[in-house]
Amino acid sequence: MKKEQRIKKNPEFQLVFRHGSSMANRQFVLYQLKKKDQDVFRLGLSVSKKIGNAVVRNQVKRYIRQAFLELSPQLHKDFDYVVIARKPAADMNFHQTKSSLIHVMAKSKVLKKRESPMNG
Repeated sequence: MKKEQRIKKNPEFQLVFRHGSSMANRQFVLYQLKKKDQDVFRLGLSVSKKIGNAVVRNQVKRYIRQAFLELSPQLHKDFDYVVIARKPAADMNFHQTKSSLIHVMAKSKVLKKRESPMNG
């Protein structure tokens, strides 16, 4: 994931928290905020020390980033997303993480409908 696709600064996080909408399941909370005139979606991650040690937290963040990378064709480009990992996320493998993120994204209706390859 490119650097310009990351949300790093606290004011940027606060903007998404204050003005965005959120949806959650047991493993993740997803905040989203529509941004006008943005070419690529941006992703912010929050994985607290309650999740585990640095190794576990970094693994959770890698899984989330990879899931967003794989789902990027279905994501709206003019949005900022912030994912907050909850405790159960520490015990999940990549496929479980991805399906849990798909679940919370479907609930919050951020995924575009896939174009069928037959229509192309």
